[in-house]
Amino acid sequence: MTNAPAVDDRRHHVVVVGAGFGGLETVHRLAGAPVRITMIDRRNHHLFQPLLYQVATASLATSEIAWPIRHLLRKREDIATLLATVEGVDIAGRHVLLDDGSTVSYDTLVIATGARHAYFGHDDWEPFAPGLKTLEDATTVRRRILLAFERAERESDPQRRAALLTFVIIGAGPTGVELAGTIAELARTTLVGDFRSIDTRESRVVLIEAGPRVLAAFTEDLSAYAQRALEKLGVEVELGQPVTACSAEGVVYGGKTLPAATIIWAAGVQASPAAQWIGAPSDRAGRAQVEPDLTVPGHKEIFVIGDAASVADPAGNPVPGIAPAAKQQGKHVAATIRARLAGNHQDAAFSYRHAGSLATIGKRLAVIDFGRIKLRGALAWWIWGLAHIYFLIGVRNRLSVALSWLWIHTRDQRSSRLITQGSAAGRSADPGKDPARPE
Repeated sequence: MTNAPAVDDRRHHVVVVGAGFGGLETVHRLAGAPVRITMIDRRNHHLFQPLLYQVATASLATSEIAWPIRHLLRKREDIATLLATVEGVDIAGRHVLLDDGSTVSYDTLVIATGARHAYFGHDDWEPFAPGLKTLEDATTVRRRILLAFERAERESDPQRRAALLTFVIIGAGPTGVELAGTIAELARTTLVGDFRSIDTRESRVVLIEAGPRVLAAFTEDLSAYAQRALEKLGVEVELGQPVTACSAEGVVYGGKTLPAATIIWAAGVQASPAAQWIGAPSDRAGRAQVEPDLTVPGHKEIFVIGDAASVADPAGNPVPGIAPAAKQQGKHVAATIRARLAGNHQDAAFSYRHAGSLATIGKRLAVIDFGRIKLRGALAWWIWGLAHIYFLIGVRNRLSVALSWLWIHTRDQRSSRLITQGSAAGRSADPGKDPARPE
């Protein structure tokens, strides 16, 4: 193995793996500290994941929710950025192991590697039911949705056409609800009149949830409101019926087979293999079980944050895997590192402050739970939009997203209806097969 060149060995070296919300917040809060920082990520961009579903449903372009990491950190001379994939950690030698055989030494390691899809032991379902965690996932889903309409336009067999116009979303958390509502609007409003042989309003959008209600993390009244709003949009909500099979033909749930060309997975996540890298105990989702100060048991020099970590809030409940939580953890880690460098090694426990839960249902309705204050409807939608615009990076992106949403809101048009990475709609395939995927 070869070592990455050192920049200044006299300064405390902080290595941050993952440029998501937690990783970026950590390095942001370390500005001016007597450290040098190496940021490692396997992609060259920071992604605003809460709006991925809007790329998948042709509401936003990829460039509106992603930013090059090097550009974001260009003014920070204390930070070196590496585009690389981490394959492990040499804890004894304090080295991060990269996929090209090189290593990066560290004094303090911060792991903020996020999560991936979890198919509950059915990884063979992934080709038929892609999840939504990366830009590649979003453009794949967008391509499948738009190609389903294109193929239906050319299909003469009624049963085959019905399958092409059936869209199944598995999992009724915020992502599943947002996807279902937006796809329903796309079919019943945006695309109406664009085709000659089909009526897109005849599409079926089916949201399947194994649990007893949608948006289980919200209160029952908000959950019931969300379900009614979805059904008003034309979404078929199926509760208490776990999916038992996914294939190119469709899905099986509750003993019923539903032919469907497009299936989207929004039912669960699995943490990155960070816990395996460092030999830490993990929970059922693979999240590293960390100490209250976010360090790995027995290794105070290693922090794990965000979706890769399992930690409880002051009430004993698991800290949710959402952007505000990851940012709070990044802030806490940076404060701990600063305190240690100042000679204070009495690490404080992380204390999570939940600001509220938000979920949108289509383009004009949302639900918000601020604890004592609960909102629903159009007002909640405006607050949801303002909150998301606030967390975007840069004036240009905030303005671009705001204008895109205003255009959708007033004109029912989505300008990002682009089929990319292969668009051979004429290639015959089974329902659900991605035409861009090599045969």
